[in-house]
Amino acid sequence: MRRRDFVAAVAGLAVGWPRGANAQPQKMPVIGFLTVTPVGSREAAFRRALREAGFIEGQNLVIEYHPVEGQYRRLPAMAAELIARKVDLIAAGGPPAARAAKDATATIPVVFVIGGDPVKEGFVASLARPGGNVTGISILARDLAAKRLQLVIELVPATKRIVLLANLNNAAEETLVGDMQQAARETGLQLDIVNAGTETELDAAFAKLAEAHSGALPGVLIVGNDSFFNIRRQQIIALALRAGIPAIYRSRDFADAGGLISYGPDITAAWHEAGIYAGKILNGAKPADLPVQQPDKFELVINLKTAKALGLTVPQSLLAGADEVIE
Repeated sequence: MRRRDFVAAVAGLAVGWPRGANAQPQKMPVIGFLTVTPVGSREAAFRRALREAGFIEGQNLVIEYHPVEGQYRRLPAMAAELIARKVDLIAAGGPPAARAAKDATATIPVVFVIGGDPVKEGFVASLARPGGNVTGISILARDLAAKRLQLVIELVPATKRIVLLANLNNAAEETLVGDMQQAARETGLQLDIVNAGTETELDAAFAKLAEAHSGALPGVLIVGNDSFFNIRRQQIIALALRAGIPAIYRSRDFADAGGLISYGPDITAAWHEAGIYAGKILNGAKPADLPVQQPDKFELVINLKTAKALGLTVPQSLLAGADEVIE
């Protein structure tokens, strides 16, 4: 073989050689998604933000989904599994998931979306300077209780009694209960608190509510913020409608599914912001340097079909202020 043919052949072979003797394919970052509720539109918003940061699932990013379908006791094991998998970041939805992630690691970044107070619950040192490996989005708004009561009074002016459905097994609900008690005192309304954290407890709670509602002091139901209620929203909406109880809910998921009225933060937008934070961290930012964000947009959604079924006339003032009216 002539020399120049030999050189050309070697050069051709070199194209297929690895760049180094021990070269390995570059490891894609892995995000562990730890949530109480199933994967849905909120996770889609999270992925969209990651794409905007240059991370595309299946191309240069792996996302492992670990929803526990309301079974809180499974969260520590799921968090430990993610740690063993050596994920690069954990996205935690809800205070119990954030707690499980924080307890499982002090080094792997955790980005949460929660409805509780992250400082009070010990997730971060402060909103402005989280410290440690945890940050995220807190959708807790301290004036929500008063605003929901205001909406209830406007929708059902004759009401004198408010019933709060809360899962008291979730410590984050304590803040809501305290805020609701204060708001009720200020408006002079009677407040009853009903606890439910399982499907059976929900049925029992609504049986009592239906009996009380048919008495001399009918009331309006306010459904708490626990993720369990979101998982069981179809059951709750059906039970409220069957009992003829007007109810206000925490997010538009409920109104979209047939609930009477919802008022609360735009949770899909919150997950988009969490995705932005995840992208920043994967690009080198530290959770300790990313302040905990809080919502600046709240949605009022009214379902007129449900109002009609309950025999309610929604005031024009409420309709005019609604972000969406479902007809």
